[in-house]
This record gives sequence, structure tokens and C-alpha cells, in this order.
Amino acid sequence: MASATEDPVLERYFKGHKAAITSLDLSPNGKQLATASWDTFLMLWNFKPHARAYRYVGHKDVVTSVQFSPHGNLLASASRDRTVRLWIPDKRGKFSEFKAHTAPVRSVDFSADGQFLATASEDKSIKVWSMYRQRFLYSLYRHTHWVRCAKFSPDGRLIVSCSEDKTIKIWDTTNKQCVNNFSDSVGFANFVDFNPSGTCIASAGSDQTVKVWDVRVNKLLQHYQVHSGGVNCISFHPSGNYLITASSDGTLKILDLLEGRLIYTLQGHTGPVFTVSFSKGGELFASGGADTQVLLWRTNFDELHCKGLTKRNLKRLHFDSPPHLLDIYPRTPHPHEEKVETVEINPKLEVIDLQISTPPVMDILSFDSTTTVSILEQRLTLTEDKLKDCLENQQKLFSAVQQKS
Repeated sequence: MASATEDPVLERYFKGHKAAITSLDLSPNGKQLATASWDTFLMLWNFKPHARAYRYVGHKDVVTSVQFSPHGNLLASASRDRTVRLWIPDKRGKFSEFKAHTAPVRSVDFSADGQFLATASEDKSIKVWSMYRQRFLYSLYRHTHWVRCAKFSPDGRLIVSCSEDKTIKIWDTTNKQCVNNFSDSVGFANFVDFNPSGTCIASAGSDQTVKVWDVRVNKLLQHYQVHSGGVNCISFHPSGNYLITASSDGTLKILDLLEGRLIYTLQGHTGPVFTVSFSKGGELFASGGADTQVLLWRTNFDELHCKGLTKRNLKRLHFDSPPHLLDIYPRTPHPHEEKVETVEINPKLEVIDLQISTPPVMDILSFDSTTTVSILEQRLTLTEDKLKDCLENQQKLFSAVQQKS
């Protein structure tokens, strides 16, 4: 376990949304944070001191998911308005809109090479889009209820999806077929994702559980029961050693997957926590929830060991090989109850120097795929139009007076 000097620390928080945070993602360069909310807005936060935040206006209903492209040059968002949007993350906020789903869209996910986008919807389908041509490619149908999440494997060969039909399905992106199926008789998974090496998946359960499966041997490896509310989101540390979870019980928890145990419980949010995500380097993670706050945490645990494991994961590109001990963690499936030798961190109980971020916000209004203007620019345009009208009226009045005289 990490020493006290390496414990996660709440570094700063961001305020700007007017309703619950549904999703967030840190940019690949670690300098920006994108958030989605029930308030129908997408926000882009810059970590530089005194930098303004951008609020993208365009979706007509709750924004359910947001993700940066691997190169950070695009932002994808999904909404209950049944659309998917691709934004350029700058002050112009130009976007493209994708319409193909017939019900609210619940998640977006870029492939690791940035060439494809997978979207999951309450129309019971997963759809895959080409980013190069920005067009729809194909749909995946086998779920019998709302699909809550769909994620690419690191090599792009597979997609994992979870649904309220209480199944988790693995899809082959080459032949577009469902090649594996994990089912649960108790609850359904709210969120699912691959580990960094692509050999395992983890699920966040509505039944308060977190499960880790090996996708090559179709085996449940770990089953954690550490939350007292539904688990809404998970995120793997880039090393693959740790998993962070967000729950409706108001806490974040960090699991050590190699030792198979809970090591941290993080307080800080008031009410349910809906989303959490590690940065690409693993030195930061962010969380958001019903309290409308976005918390940014710093952690240095396992930093040196992480570099070696990342190299090992990159080398293990042949996924048909027999399972490796470090890939599947404990060799046999076993449940994990919360243990007493865990560290609980509650920033509210400590006197800490937080960087509180309530930066000036610029609203970016979107009209079509080529034109967006800020509210300030729109107001200036309206003022100019009124001034022109006023001058024209004065000229007409002056001409009328001259004709009478």
C-alpha cells in the first residue's frame, strides 16, 4: 500500500455547472478537463491560473457523456437529445452533429487510434462511426434493453458493452458479431471498460458490486462488495494495478487489483458520485456528481512501478496467448469484503490550501457545423443592428421634415 506521503490529495475543485455532473475526461496532455452535465452544457476547464472556462451551448437535453480524442484535437459528447456531437475544444467551438440513434445516447468512446467512435443508446444499439469521413459505419444489435456504455479494447479489435438487460457483451469489430456474453441475475452494469492490456474488463454494478473478468478464459476473477450504494463509474490506472470507483453512496474507492483489496476510501462529494477518470499518465484523477462540483485529485502512488508495467502492457500485443499471472491478478475468483486496513481520506476534515476555481466562463453558442459565436459576439452584433436601424429611422425622419419645409 502507498505510504502516507503518497496518499491521494484533493488539489482543487471547479464550479460552474448548474446541475449534476454526468461525465468527465482529462485531456491527453493533462492541461484541460471536459465535463458534461444535466444542465445540458459541456464545459472545458483549463488548469492554467486565471484561465477562462468555455461552456458549449448546443445540446437540447442532458449531456450524458464526454471524451477527448486520443490526440486531444476533438471532444465527443452524447446527449438525451438523441445526438452525438464532435467539438473542436477551443473558443470557437465548431462542431459536427451525428444523428442515427432513435433514443437518448448514453456514452461515447474513441478507439485508441482515433479513427472510430462507438456510441451506446437507449434504442438498444451500439453504433460505430468513422472519424476520418465523419459518417455512420454500422450498428451492433443483440441487447434487449437500454445500452448504458460501450468501450473499445486498447487494440480496437473488440468492443465491450453493458445494458439494463443485465448482460455484458463482447463484440468483434471485424465480423461485427457478439463473441462473448456475461450475465448477472441480480443487477445490471452502469459502466464497463477494458484494463490497459486489454485482457480483462471491469464492471460497475447497480447492485453495489465491482467485478473483474478475464475475457480470454471467460472467468470472473474478482468480485468486490465495498460500496453501500450503486456503483456508477470505474477507471483503471494506466499501470493496470489500480481501479477507482464512483458510487451513489457519495464515496470514491481505490482498489489494489494485484493484492485484491480496498486501499482507499475518498470523501469529498455531497451526494452521489456519478463519474471518475484517471489522467492518461495516472498522476491525476477527477470526479463529479450530484453536488455539481468537479474535484481534481493528485496521486503519486506506484508512479515508478507504473512506467515498467506500461511498457510490459505495450509488449503483450498477442491476446490469444495463455493468461499471464499479472494479467489476471488472483488466479481464482473470490469475493472481497471491505477490510479494516484501509485509509479513509476526507478533505473536509483537514486544513488544506485548495486552489478554488470559479473562473470567468465564456458561453459558446453553436448554430451549425461551420458557424459558432460567443454570447458576447452575438450581443455586439445585435447592438450594431439596432444602431443601424436607429440611424436609418433618423435619416427618414430628417428627409420627411425637409420635404414638409
